[in-house]
Amino acid sequence: MAEQHRPTAEAPAGFAAALRSAVRGASDFGPTARALTTMDASNYRRVPLGVLAPRDADDIAAALTVCQEYGVPVVARGGGTSIAGQATGTGLVLDLTRHLRAILDLDPAARTATVQPGVILDDLRAAAAPHGLTFGPDPSTHSRCTLGGMIGNNSCGAHSVAWGTTADNVRGLSVVRYGGEALRLEQGAPRRGGGRGPEGVRERTALGSGGVRAKATLGPEGVRELVDAHLALLRTGYPDLPRRISGYALDALLPEHPGGPDPVRAFCGSEGTLAVVTEATVRLVEAPRARALAVLGYADESAAAEAAPGLLPYGPLTVEGMAADLVREPAGLPRGAAWLFVETGGATPAEAKAHAERILRAADAVDGAIVTDPAGQRALWRIREDASGTATRMPDGSEAWPGWEDCAVPPAQLGSYLRDFRSLLAQHDLRGTPYGHFGDGCIHVRIDFDLLTSAGVARFRRFSEELADLVVAHGGSLSGEHGDGQARAELLPRMYGEELVALFGAFKDLWDPDGGLNPGMLARPAPLDTNLRFAVLPRRPVDVEFGYPQDGGDFAGAVRRCVGVAKCRTEAAPGAGVMCPSFRATGEEAHSTRGRARLLHEMLAGEVITDGWRSTEVRDALDLCLSCKGCRSDCPVGVDMATYKAEFLHHHYRGRLRPAAHYAMGRLPQWLRLAAPFARPLNALARVRPLAALAKRLAGIAPERTIPVLATETYSRWLRGRQGRGPRTLSSDRVVHLWADTFTEHLSPQVGRAAVRVLEEATGRRVLPPPSGVCCGLTYVSTGQLDRARAVMRRTLDRIGLLPGHPLVVLEPSCAATLRTDLPELLPDDPRAAELAGSVRTLAQYLEEYAPDWTPPRLDRPVVGQTHCHQHAVLGDAAERRLRERMGLTGELSGGCCGLAGNFGFEKGHWEVSVACAEEQLLPAVRGSEPGTELLADGFSCRTQLDRLAGRRARHLAEVIAEGLDGEEGAGR
Repeated sequence: MAEQHRPTAEAPAGFAAALRSAVRGASDFGPTARALTTMDASNYRRVPLGVLAPRDADDIAAALTVCQEYGVPVVARGGGTSIAGQATGTGLVLDLTRHLRAILDLDPAARTATVQPGVILDDLRAAAAPHGLTFGPDPSTHSRCTLGGMIGNNSCGAHSVAWGTTADNVRGLSVVRYGGEALRLEQGAPRRGGGRGPEGVRERTALGSGGVRAKATLGPEGVRELVDAHLALLRTGYPDLPRRISGYALDALLPEHPGGPDPVRAFCGSEGTLAVVTEATVRLVEAPRARALAVLGYADESAAAEAAPGLLPYGPLTVEGMAADLVREPAGLPRGAAWLFVETGGATPAEAKAHAERILRAADAVDGAIVTDPAGQRALWRIREDASGTATRMPDGSEAWPGWEDCAVPPAQLGSYLRDFRSLLAQHDLRGTPYGHFGDGCIHVRIDFDLLTSAGVARFRRFSEELADLVVAHGGSLSGEHGDGQARAELLPRMYGEELVALFGAFKDLWDPDGGLNPGMLARPAPLDTNLRFAVLPRRPVDVEFGYPQDGGDFAGAVRRCVGVAKCRTEAAPGAGVMCPSFRATGEEAHSTRGRARLLHEMLAGEVITDGWRSTEVRDALDLCLSCKGCRSDCPVGVDMATYKAEFLHHHYRGRLRPAAHYAMGRLPQWLRLAAPFARPLNALARVRPLAALAKRLAGIAPERTIPVLATETYSRWLRGRQGRGPRTLSSDRVVHLWADTFTEHLSPQVGRAAVRVLEEATGRRVLPPPSGVCCGLTYVSTGQLDRARAVMRRTLDRIGLLPGHPLVVLEPSCAATLRTDLPELLPDDPRAAELAGSVRTLAQYLEEYAPDWTPPRLDRPVVGQTHCHQHAVLGDAAERRLRERMGLTGELSGGCCGLAGNFGFEKGHWEVSVACAEEQLLPAVRGSEPGTELLADGFSCRTQLDRLAGRRARHLAEVIAEGLDGEEGAGR
C-alpha cells in the first residue's frame, strides 16, 4: 500500500511570529486548531501547521505574502464540507467563516449581491428572500456551506436544471494570489485590441472589502498568450454536458465565448489552487412564490433515470432521483423502487400545483403523488438532503465512503450508465446507493470500500480507474458538482488526455508559480490512495466500556461515523431538531459534534493530540457538550457524542481526582437518598445565602444557580402510605409498573402523584410501589463514572421485579432514554438489560398502547414549552403529540435544548452557554405566548430552567391531564 501519512511537520522558524505581526486576525498553531482542520467531508486527511482567521482582504493579502516568504502552503477553508479532500492542507489553513461573513451589498433592481467568502448560503438566501429573490445553486449543505467554498468547487445543488451551477451565477470576483497580489475578475473580460465586454469596462479599478485595490483582468500575465497558443485543443477537448466540473474551465477563456473571455467562469471550480477569493458579486434569481412537488415512483433507478430527460421540457425547478435502498423508514412515498422528486414553481399555489400535475400526467410512472403542503415537502426533501450522511451506512450497518460522489454523464445516457455502474460494483463485490441530480445526469453515491486494509485500498484504486473509464465512455465528467480534489484529479488524463491536463499545469503555474496554493489538487495531484484518513487509526479495537453495538464494539468505528457533512454546524434554530446546541451558542468548531469527533479521531491517531485519553484538548472540547443526545437522531450518520463523552470522561479521570461537580451531581441519587429524612432543615439552610454560596462552591455548582428544593415527602413514601386508601375499584391482578426516578422521587413528587391519578383513571390498574434502591444510572453515565453506573444498573436489574410482559412507565425522559440505550450498551452481556430496555414506555406511549379507548379530558387551550432533547433523540414524541391533540392542547413545542441538560447547566463555568441555549427557542416561545397558555415540560431540567430564567412554572403532561380529570369530576358534582 502507498504511504498513507507523514509525521506532523513543524512551522518554519519565525513564521508564526511574522504572521502574527502582519495580520489582525487570530492565528492558532496549537493542537486543537490543527486537529479540527485535518479533514473535510472526504476520505482524506492532511495535517496543517496552523489556522488563521483573517479579518478582511488586507489580512488575506498579508498572510499570503508572509506564506510566500517562508514557503508555507495555504488552503482556504469555508464550511469544510468538501468531499474530495480539497479543504485539507499541510500548511496554513485560512478559516474564512470567522470574520469574512458580511453581505456587503444587495441590489434587488440589478438582482445582484456582493458578499465576502465566508457568507453562509442560507444567510444570503434569507437576505434576498424579502425581495422575492434567491441564489440559485443550493447544495444539500446549504445551511452551513459558504459562498467561497461554492465558488471553489463550482457547486450546483438540486435546482441546477433551472438556475445552473455557481459559475453560471457569479458576475465578478476579487481575489488575492499567493504572494499578496490582488486581482479583479469580471464577466466579459477585456478583449484583445481594446474591445469592451458586456460590462462596458476596458480596465476598471475595484475596491475590495478590505481596501485592496485591484484591476479587472483576464488573470495573471501570460494567460491570454497561453489560451491563444492552444485554441484548437481548448475548442475540442471538453465534453458538452451540463455538469462538467472536472479540471480547469479554460474553454471559458476562448475569444468566441458568449460575451467574450470569461475569467470568472474559468476561476470557478479551481478549488483554491489559483488564488483566494476575498469578495464575490453574484447573480440573484426570482424565487417562485409557490412550489409544489411531484413525487414519481418507478420500477427501478434506471427507469427513473431514463424518464428524467423527458421531464426537462416542462421547465421543472428540480429533477432529483433516489432508489429504495436510501429510504430506511416509511416516508409516505408512492409505490415504486425508485423515485423522482420534481419540483415546480408558480405565482400561486394553484399554478405550482397545476404545473406539477402536468408533469405527473406526462410521466410514465408506476405511481405518483403531488405534495403541496410545505411541511410535507420539507419532510421529503430532508430524506434527500440527509442522503450524503445516511448513505455512509449500508442497511446492514457496514460503512460506505465518498470518493465517487458526483460523476456526471449526459442526461440521456444516465439510465444505461447506472446499469453499467451497478454491474461494475458487482464485479468488484462492492455496494453503493446511487441518488442525485437525475435531470442533469449527476449521480451521488457512497460505496462500501474497505479503506482499512492494503487489499481494500488496492481494490479502491482499481475500481476508481475502471469507473473513470466507464464515465468517460458515457461522455461524462469525473466530477459533476463537488470538484476533483485528491479523489479524482489523478484520473483527469483519462477524461481530458495528457496534453490538456499538461495545459492545466501551465495555467496553474501562471497563477501560482511557487505552487503554494492547495498543492496536490487539480494540477500535479497527489495519488488518490494516499493521505487516507483511516490509515492513522489503531488497527485493534480500543478497550472501552460501552458496547457500541452499531459499530461492532469498535470505538474507532464509532468515531469514523462522522464523515464531515457538518449538519451539526447549522447556526439557525433547527425547528423540531436539537443538534448541536453548544455550537449554536458559541459558533466554535470545537463545540460542534463534527469538531469533537475530529478531536477524538486525532486522539486515536496520536500525531497531533498525543496524550490519548488524558488529552486536555479533547476534555475541553467535550466540556461544553450538553450530552443532549441530539446528534444521535439528528446527525445523518447517528454520531452519539453523549456516549463518546461519557466514555472519554471515564478513561480521562480513571484513578484521578475528578471535578467537584462529578462527586456532587454525578452521585446525586445517593446524596438525595441520604438527605431525604432531613429535607425540611436542609431546605431552610439552602435559603441562607452565605451557606448556599459555600455549598455551591464546594459542589462545583454555578453561583447563578438556585439549589433545588427537596421534597418533604418522597413519591415512594406517598404511594406506600396511600395503598390502603386508594380506590377500591382498582384491579388487584392488573398492575402498572411506574418507575420512581430520582427527580420524581425527591424533587418533583407531584409529577408521580399526578401520573398515578391518570394511570388509575385510564386503565383501572393499580400502580405498584417501586422497589427501593433502584436507579437508571443517568448521573453516573453523564459524568463518565461508568464503573459506578454499571454497578447501579446491575443492582437495579436485581431488584426491579418487573412482571413478565408488563411495560415500565418512565416519567422523566432522560431516565427513560438511559434505560432504553445506555443500560443495554453498558451491560451488553446481560439479557435482562435488553429486556428492561425494551419494556420502557413514556406515559403517552403507555396510555396509547394499554388504554386505547380511554377518552382524556378536553382542555382546549394553547401550549408552549419544549420536547425534552433525550425524548426527541431516543424515544420520539409522536404519542405525546397525538395525546395533546385529543386533549385540545394546540401549538407546537420548541425544539433545541433548554440548556440545563441535567448536571451541565448546574456546573460552574457553564452558565452563559446554558442561558444561550435556552434563549435560542424556548425562552422566546414562552415570552411570546398568550395569557392562559399551558407551559409544558416533561423534563425536570427543562422545568428548572424555565423557573430560573423565565420565572414561570412549567408542568409535566401528567400534571395537566390530572388537573383536567379533577376538573371533570368537579363539574360532575
